[in-house]
Amino acid sequence: MTTTRFINANVIDTRNGKVLANQQVRIQDGRIVDVSDSPLEGSDDHVIDIQGHYLMPGLVDSHVHVTAITPNFALLETLSPFYVGAKSSELLEAMLMRGFTTVRDAGGADYGLAKAVDEGALVGPRIMYAGNALSQTGGHADMRGPGQQTFEGCFCCAGLGRVCDGVSEVRRAARDEIRKGATQIKIMASGGVSSPTDRIDSTQFSLEEIDAIVEEASAANIHTMAHAYTARAINRLIPRGVKTIEHGNLMDEESCRLFLEYDAYLTPTLCTYDALAKEGVEAGMAEHLQRKVYDVLDAGGKALEMAQQYGVKMLYGSDLLGRMQRHQLNEFHLRKDVVPTDELIRAATSHAADAYGHTGDFGEIIPGARGDVIVLKDNPLDDINVLTQPDEQLMLIMKGGVAYKNVL
Repeated sequence: MTTTRFINANVIDTRNGKVLANQQVRIQDGRIVDVSDSPLEGSDDHVIDIQGHYLMPGLVDSHVHVTAITPNFALLETLSPFYVGAKSSELLEAMLMRGFTTVRDAGGADYGLAKAVDEGALVGPRIMYAGNALSQTGGHADMRGPGQQTFEGCFCCAGLGRVCDGVSEVRRAARDEIRKGATQIKIMASGGVSSPTDRIDSTQFSLEEIDAIVEEASAANIHTMAHAYTARAINRLIPRGVKTIEHGNLMDEESCRLFLEYDAYLTPTLCTYDALAKEGVEAGMAEHLQRKVYDVLDAGGKALEMAQQYGVKMLYGSDLLGRMQRHQLNEFHLRKDVVPTDELIRAATSHAADAYGHTGDFGEIIPGARGDVIVLKDNPLDDINVLTQPDEQLMLIMKGGVAYKNVL
């Protein structure tokens, strides 16, 4: 693989929220090997002069569904997996072209899709996948309507989750997703917007079932992420070892204290509610489900303010569905008035690596990290809007040492 050396780079130190001026960065065999303020030697290096622009790690979206080609999940489960995979390729390439070099899939993507990206058969960000999210009967990943009496129980189709009940079933399901290479386990632990028969304020899975799932993930040295809206749902999850809470719109101050006590992370996904409220039905969501958005829409901003006030560590997440995934960068806009710019950048870079248990592997420009970098015309620490304008600002996108865009 070609060795690339960037010169005249202003490097964004995401960990400390500052610029390291006039740096040279060498990437070899897909990894960063040198970062220096002195000239690096290497006659065989492919040299790229950044000309004083800004080099930072590729972005990380900690909540995506790359196979959610429609917000109608009941329909999604009936589609050919080959068709869904082909359509997902369009979504994946668009994510990479926005500067996202790693995404954490919260249900739907699997080993095959991740491997296709890794091998270069598909162009897209690196996928860290949960496989099928775990759901109880009637839970957030059970897409049967109230009048449906049959259930094939198939989790090999194109849906986002699998139904399992009881300690032995959830343990087997978690082990099976781990067998298939899951990099994290996703628990549907409360009601949600897109599921037809549950309530937003419901809790899902018993404490014993949650313990079994977390135990299996911990045994495999991977983390657990949980869909949860209310304080009642969140506050029973964090003490049991769940590492990241997804959404959290209806949390309370006790939730914030638990985040801090147990070193857990919150993944707000404000942009998906904004998109669903404006165009969810037009994009394919049933009207009666779209109305559930308003139960959590305004609360999301209030939860963000509370989390920021308490110092809860947060991740960047979009959770967008179908064609609404084009709004992926809107999460920066929706958080910027509450979250300082350096912290918002950290949420989309180094915090993700920390939360996943991969500190130093990505999200930073340091020796040993993956060669996932982007070059921006202007300094995102001065104006977060720089990250929301990929066509104008992104001059280079590199993942694993391979350039997918270069207009320098």
